[in-house]
Amino acid sequence: MRDRRVVVTGASTGIGAATVRRFRDHGWQVVAVARRQQRLAALAAETGCDFVVADLTIDADVARLVDEVAAGGPLTALVNNAGGARGLDSVEAGSADDWRWMFEANVIATKLVTSALLPLLRDGARSGGVADIVTITSIAGHVPYEGGGGYNAAKFAEAALVAVLRLELAGEPIRVIEVAPGLVHSEEFSLNRFGGDRDRADAVYADVPDPLSPDDVAESIVHAVELPAHVNLDLVTIKPVAQAAPAKLVKGPLRVKDS
Repeated sequence: MRDRRVVVTGASTGIGAATVRRFRDHGWQVVAVARRQQRLAALAAETGCDFVVADLTIDADVARLVDEVAAGGPLTALVNNAGGARGLDSVEAGSADDWRWMFEANVIATKLVTSALLPLLRDGARSGGVADIVTITSIAGHVPYEGGGGYNAAKFAEAALVAVLRLELAGEPIRVIEVAPGLVHSEEFSLNRFGGDRDRADAVYADVPDPLSPDDVAESIVHAVELPAHVNLDLVTIKPVAQAAPAKLVKGPLRVKDS
């Protein structure tokens, strides 16, 4: 089997860390990328991955990432996972600073990293026959909901970026894949969204039967990348059975209705 090498951003926690573990379990070389060195070092000690500490909204950090990845040779896949949400306020009351952060973290970072690593992905496609760009968006990038204005706007934009990229790369052996998760019970997403308010973060998942785990999403990512080279999962939407839509979430046990 040819060497397979993937960069995973936002790798210090949640879906990103789970994706690193899953790729390593499948024998991939992995470069984990995030801002927190201590967490990345612990993940490297656990899994054997390589890592780069970088803030992907900063051009110089992205350029350094490219240099470090290039030193290891061609790249088979990129998983754009870095991002996040801040606030659950109305459009009228929402913080413009929170909106700016969400656009930088979810859209600009994805653009910078994708643009910068495309030459290495092309090298990977030449040597291995195919390369992949996987971007983790959200169902919030496809269905709006009250209080989601800033996050909806950022994720809609990120989904549009992915769709345009797929058109622009048509004709090259580079698959462009969007994975849009629903409710994922991760250690930090809601905590960060609510400014560290643990009670408010925990309430998001309270009484929800079996929300997704980061491992569920990671499995979908690795599956999409390991499919035969001619198969492209353009859009993978993954939600817990208890979630019919962003704002339609069942609390309590699932039950079959009486006839």
